[in-house]
Amino acid sequence: MADERFSSFEEFYPYYLSEHNVPRDRHLHFVGTTLFLLTVVLTAPMNPMGTFTVVSAVLIVGTFTREMDAKQSSLPILGALILSSAVLHPPMLFGVLFAYFFAWVGHFFVEKNRPATFTYPMWSLRGDFRMYGEMLRGRLWTGSTKTEG
Repeated sequence: MADERFSSFEEFYPYYLSEHNVPRDRHLHFVGTTLFLLTVVLTAPMNPMGTFTVVSAVLIVGTFTREMDAKQSSLPILGALILSSAVLHPPMLFGVLFAYFFAWVGHFFVEKNRPATFTYPMWSLRGDFRMYGEMLRGRLWTGSTKTEG
């Protein structure tokens, strides 16, 4: 299924959840995303314009890439966003590093699979935030994602 092309994010999301089947992996993602969000909130007063610019760029790019085939064409876009965040607001880069560190520990050592980010970077980012939101609402904390969601 990893080589399958998805025509929409809604088609992709069940695959994304299947790559996060082990609850401990989802917990690590939750920790990483929380640390990212805390970094953004706590460092925003240091450089409000830089934070605003980076967050706006991510939202704009996320909107325009929402339905594009994210498999091949969005990795350079995601890389450019990460690089621009490092330039415009360097502390935000720590948040990105926190998020990816915890997520990749979850994939490589807990789930023992390859992160979907390598194949579907923008949709994986969107999937992480959707999964995070579901976890905030009390879902996906336990059990297999194959029977949930």
